Amino acid sequence: MVNLPNILTILRILCVPVFIDLVIYGRFDYALALFLIAAATDGLDGMIARLSNQRSLLGMYLDPLADKVLLTSAFITLSIFHHVPIWLTTIVVSRDLILASGTLLLHLLNMRVDIAPTWLGKATTVVQLGYVVITLTLVALARPDGLLLPAALLVTAVTVASGLHYIYRTIRAMRAEPVAR
Repeated sequence: MVNLPNILTILRILCVPVFIDLVIYGRFDYALALFLIAAATDGLDGMIARLSNQRSLLGMYLDPLADKVLLTSAFITLSIFHHVPIWLTTIVVSRDLILASGTLLLHLLNMRVDIAPTWLGKATTVVQLGYVVITLTLVALARPDGLLLPAALLVTAVTVASGLHYIYRTIRAMRAEPVAR
């Protein structure tokens, strides 16, 4: 359970309060650096787990949770300070709440839960991470945010598409498997 990939994932979660503080205190340059480090651990932990055969059940649950905690806190914090539109944060957070609710529902119904990310789910994470990086970069450099609307529309499209895809997978799983009583 305690292996390098899981340690990197836990470190990503521990970066979140520091990241929030840096944004609150207007240290967007440091917030960007910390966010980039945290985002790098997202790819690094998975790669190390695969290459060194250190995959674990804890890591399977912890890694997507760390992504959600990092991205949700970034979107909410940046929205509070008017650097990300609230409508975009609502879409990102709503998708994650819907997915978490579906997973919880399947657990409560004693149904098999497939938590493996899809390529669309991974693309959503990458696009959302990229959006936060662009936002932090522009804010840190005090540049106009002209790039952010097209990027926000891309984040919206990919986030909604992946949310619908996960809902489809959940419904299909519920139809295929009888409820255990």
